[in-house]
Order: sequence, then C-alpha cells, then structure tokens
Amino acid sequence: MRAAPKILYLVHDLNDAAVSRRLRMLRDGGAEASLAGFHRGPVPRATAGIESTSLGQTFDGALRQRAAAVLGQVLRPWRLMALARGADAVMARNLEMLLLARVALLGQGRSKPLTYECLDIHRSLLGTSMGSRLLRLLEGGLLRRVDRVIVSSPAFATEYFARRREAPAPTLVENKVYAPDAALPPVAPPPGPPWRIGWFGMIRCRRSLAILSRLAEALPGRVEVEIRGRPSSAEFEDFAALSAAMPGVTFLGPYDSAALASHYDGVHFVWGLDFFEAGLNSRWLLPNRLYEGGARNRPVIAQAEVETGRWLAQRGCGVLLDDVEGDLRRFFEGLTVEAYADLVRRCEGVPRRDLTADVGDSRDLVERLAARA
Repeated sequence: MRAAPKILYLVHDLNDAAVSRRLRMLRDGGAEASLAGFHRGPVPRATAGIESTSLGQTFDGALRQRAAAVLGQVLRPWRLMALARGADAVMARNLEMLLLARVALLGQGRSKPLTYECLDIHRSLLGTSMGSRLLRLLEGGLLRRVDRVIVSSPAFATEYFARRREAPAPTLVENKVYAPDAALPPVAPPPGPPWRIGWFGMIRCRRSLAILSRLAEALPGRVEVEIRGRPSSAEFEDFAALSAAMPGVTFLGPYDSAALASHYDGVHFVWGLDFFEAGLNSRWLLPNRLYEGGARNRPVIAQAEVETGRWLAQRGCGVLLDDVEGDLRRFFEGLTVEAYADLVRRCEGVPRRDLTADVGDSRDLVERLAARA
C-alpha cells in the first residue's frame, strides 16, 4: 500500500478558519499533515485535530512587527528545517510563509515539492515605490523554486501571475465550502421584511460598514445588518462600541465555524462587497462568504464590475450593483416578498459543485501537492 504523503503546511495565522478547512482537506485526501505558523490571538491547542507548532504571535496590520517575526525565524531556522526534513512536500500560505518554506528546505535540494498558496495579492506588491519593487524582486526569486501556485480566484492568475514569468501556471482552488459528507439541506429564509443582511468573516472594510449603517438608518424596520467575525484592529479601534451606536446594526462577535451555516440561515442576504483594497485585491478576489452564503441559498450582494459580480452574473444569481449606495437603497425600497422568493430560486439553481468541495477534491489536491511539477 502506498504510504500517505507527509505535507508540512506553513501558515500566517493558525487561528484562521480557512486553515482548518484546508487541513481537513489534506487529511481527508490521504495526507499526513503537520502545521506550523504564526498566530493572531492565543495559540490554538489544535487545528482540525492537528497539533501545531507556534512560530510566535503577530498582529493584524502591524507589518513591521510581522517582518521582524519572520526575520527572527530566518535567523534561527533550525526548527523549521527539522519540520521540513520529516515532510515529503511543503505548502506555504502567503508570501511571508513562502520565504520561511524556502528557509526550511535549505540543504534539501529540489527533491520536495513546494506549493505557494496565494489567497490575496497585498497592495504592497502592486505599488511603484522602492519597497514594492524590492518585495516583487523577493517574490520573483522565491517563485523560481516553487513547483505549484494555488490561487483562489481566476483573476489572481490573469491579472497578476500571468505577468510573473518566474511563476508556474497557477492552479485554481476556490474557497468552496468543504462538505465531505452529504451537506445539511439549506433552511428556508426567515420571513421578511425586515430584510437582514449578513456580513460575516474578516471585518476590515470601513466603507462597507459606513454603507451598511447608512442603509439601515435610512430604512428603519425594513433593513437590518448582522455582523459576525473578527474585526481588524488595524482598521477599527473599538468595533463593538462603534457598531453599537449604529441603529439597525448588530455585532455578534466571532463565530465558531461549526455554527456558520446556521448563522447564514438567519439572514436574507450576504454582503459580498469589499473596498479594503479597492481597484486591486478587492477587485480580483472571490471571498469565502460567496460560497458560504450561496451554499445556504442566500443571495449575495456584490459590485457588478468585480470578479465576485462576474461569478454571480455567469450563474444568474445575486444582487449586482453599479452605483453601490444608490442601487442598494433603491433595491431595498422596492423589494417585495415575491421578488425575494425569485432571488432565492435563482440561488437554488446554482450547481452545488460550484459552491462545495468534497473528498474527491481533497484527493486531487493532495495528489497535486505531493507531485513534482
């Protein structure tokens, strides 16, 4: 019997819910996974049942502190090198972890496949400053040793990596809901109005908060906003206090990923807009909430001109906005129960394979990671 490939997964935040999903896929796909990385907040005891190696705590938005933490690992690489020696392949999530993966593989030649999992293109890689140019130079050097690049949106491949001659052709692995068993059937939406918009996940977009709060204030009793997740401390000093002062807006704090489906069942719409890096990463990404909400048959609200909007338009579902605030208010002012039921029916028509991944996808992923390019 073929031995299970041992895959070392290096991540920038051990507490990221998406890390847990990826580890489950590795395990269910037949790999023996090990995990190491930094963490925002306390050190998790285990992630998806796998004990992790902490490389230290980092803080959201604190780029200098994060750079110092990475440099500290580069200067003391022995623990990483020991982890890599016991692995058959290495996968690094985001650029700083790709650097550490290269350090971990020092002295081991090119015998072990290295995968770069790139889920965001940070604005620091896209500027014209000397710092941005140096970062791209660093990334280019690291890409020459990479066997495979995994992206979560086709726009990352066409708009960024197609211009990086050092990179192999990216493999698309969307941030689909992982449903290894038969998924629970979606629950019918609650009665409306009021129409409840759910904004779940990493809360980092100040403009989204402003738009949603103005909408709820302008349409009291007709629109409510429910926010769950981890607000960025770099963007919001006290998010709980800020949101508490906004009529019609409720912040319910972080969530357990196991309860996420039930949270989507309690709302009518999913907020799929992001202006955090408008015109750049925000234009290209396909967010987790697109798949999470879609799997529960909840219409996603998005800008028509970005990748999320194009994904929805191709499938004939969602609420697409051109003039964001104007279109949004007009939509909710005129929304009827019948029109909402039609939006839900359109969501029900989206193929489940477009929204969820299964054990077969996990096996394909592990096979790719363990193979040389």
